[in-house]
Amino acid sequence: MNESRAEYFRDETWTAGVIGLGYVGLPLAVTATSRGLRCIGFDVSDKTVANLEAGRSHIGDVTAAELEQALENGFTPTTDAQDLSEADAIFIAVPSPLGRNRQPDMSFIEAAAETVRKVVRPGQLVSLESTTYPGTTDEILVPAATSSGLTIDEDVFVAFSPERVDPGNQRSTGEIPKVVGGYSPVSGEVAAAAYRRLVPAVHLVSSARAAEMTKLLENTYRAVNIGLVNELAQLSHELDIDVWEVIEAADTKPFGFQAFYPGPGVGGHCIPLDPQFLAWRAREAKFATRFIDLAEQVNTKMPAYNADRISGLLNSEGLPVFGTKILGVGVAYKPNVADDRESPAWDVLAELTRRGAEVSVLDPLIPAERITARGYRAVEGSGGELAEHAIAVVLTDHDDVDLVALAKAVPLVFDTRGAYRKAGITADNVRTL
Repeated sequence: MNESRAEYFRDETWTAGVIGLGYVGLPLAVTATSRGLRCIGFDVSDKTVANLEAGRSHIGDVTAAELEQALENGFTPTTDAQDLSEADAIFIAVPSPLGRNRQPDMSFIEAAAETVRKVVRPGQLVSLESTTYPGTTDEILVPAATSSGLTIDEDVFVAFSPERVDPGNQRSTGEIPKVVGGYSPVSGEVAAAAYRRLVPAVHLVSSARAAEMTKLLENTYRAVNIGLVNELAQLSHELDIDVWEVIEAADTKPFGFQAFYPGPGVGGHCIPLDPQFLAWRAREAKFATRFIDLAEQVNTKMPAYNADRISGLLNSEGLPVFGTKILGVGVAYKPNVADDRESPAWDVLAELTRRGAEVSVLDPLIPAERITARGYRAVEGSGGELAEHAIAVVLTDHDDVDLVALAKAVPLVFDTRGAYRKAGITADNVRTL
């Protein structure tokens, strides 16, 4: 069945199945239907499935029009896992967060593997896309796929292909190359044939472990370099040097340098988490991940460092932190997305609140109820509301924030993102990280 199965995925009109219809799974399902494939999307949330059936997208990167087209093209959302038995390839796109002690929380992946165990049938490809530690596919997914007596590489094929979604940017899932690694070379070839129907380029690696490690390298690289530039930002402040000017100058070099920028910390569902999957796996092997651990220390201390800088700016104006009204501007983890998961902005505001500040939040993309649920007042950005605050802190530089109006309305602005410099806006009352 090996060669014929790869040919089938390459040449025939097959059915895709997706487990998890969130930030990764829903765009993947939409991509599959846009390529002429039927897609069965499974999610445990009744509300999510009902909304999708009604044409209401809960993902910013999937518009209502795109969802409607996908439904017309054969996208079927369901809460019945048994429907996945009709799929020729099952793609797993469930969350993989960290637990309270920053150890991998494998419960979602394990639940997805149990779903696979119940529905798997001969001829299926099963591919895990959730970010995880090296060895997960071999240790969790393969046993589930073969538990009913199916033989790997003959009856069922198992692979790992890390998600590479980029929320807020104009790149669809179907435009981003995929790294693919099979449990074996045979499974890898079958998976590569399937993914070539979905994306413009597939890079096949030797194993699922190599593909798992690739994803962790991509985001560990970013975390370590952000940690470096966050440390240099602190040093530059002590030496009275503008770190933004330094980065801008270094970025003129056409080789050997890639610009990274300081900020309030690191956030989102990848950069703060992925290196910890690797560090956890390394500890099991009694290996010290010194670069990862140091970057983690620097990045996790940035919220407190930013709060210290804000305290210093207020002191220079004769104001205490305690009882002073502070406006947090932007609490999403990155610009122009309505996603505040793992956002360091919340950590900065929590530290200021701990010190007695009266904190309000302005974010045009995050719903007011999410802001008030954390105990903060949500403001809309009118001049009167802004002027109530002694200082505004730009934590996320959304395009929809009027930086000029902000600087005019608030006596002092602390810009942690270099937003004013990027926009070419100068104001005497703006201070940068």
